[in-house]
Amino acid sequence: MSTETGGPAFPRPYFENQNGSEWSASQDGMSLRDWFAGKAIPELMRDPGDRAPFCEVAKLAYEMADAMLAARKAGAL
Repeated sequence: MSTETGGPAFPRPYFENQNGSEWSASQDGMSLRDWFAGKAIPELMRDPGDRAPFCEVAKLAYEMADAMLAARKAGAL
């Protein structure tokens, strides 16, 4: 079973200017799931209580990210 990632958060398409002298390679960027988890961490660490171990904070961050992806898929605003 694969984990839903939400697709890339910051993809960058290939770019080349008209004369071909400047270009930028394409990149997928991080997944939206990783971005959501990263954004959740400051809130989780604001008052860590008994969640202080980093492995517990990381687990909660991804649980929150998965909930955000599920809400997004369901059409929640």
